[in-house]
Amino acid sequence: MKDLASNIHVKRVLSPVSVSDTTAQVGEIIDRKGCESLAYIIATGSIADADATFTILLEEGDAANLSDAAAVADADLIGTEALAAFQFDDDNETRKLGYKGNKRYTRLTITPVGNASGALLSAVAVLGHPQIAPTANPPA
Repeated sequence: MKDLASNIHVKRVLSPVSVSDTTAQVGEIIDRKGCESLAYIIATGSIADADATFTILLEEGDAANLSDAAAVADADLIGTEALAAFQFDDDNETRKLGYKGNKRYTRLTITPVGNASGALLSAVAVLGHPQIAPTANPPA
């Protein structure tokens, strides 16, 4: 059997949160140092508002604080931000968005539109193809 656990590094992007307005949920900056691949996993729980939508933005940059942040070009995505987005009837689902660009730092933002009730969501980054394996557990 193949060993995936020793060849990925998982980082928190957004801790589980209940969002009841239209405030953008800005994720942690993810540093790809030492890993050659990256995918974001977004999980929804219950979404109470009957007409809410949630857009996805992935940014990249070379500065550790992303002071040079720019939207990731479509050519550097695996999947699309539109496919990673979700809406009011996407309760208890997951989405993924891959990154194949060459910048060291990335950041995921989820922005609610038309949301006035609780929406449960979270996100993690899965870094793969590490230069040194096995990866630490728990991740540092």
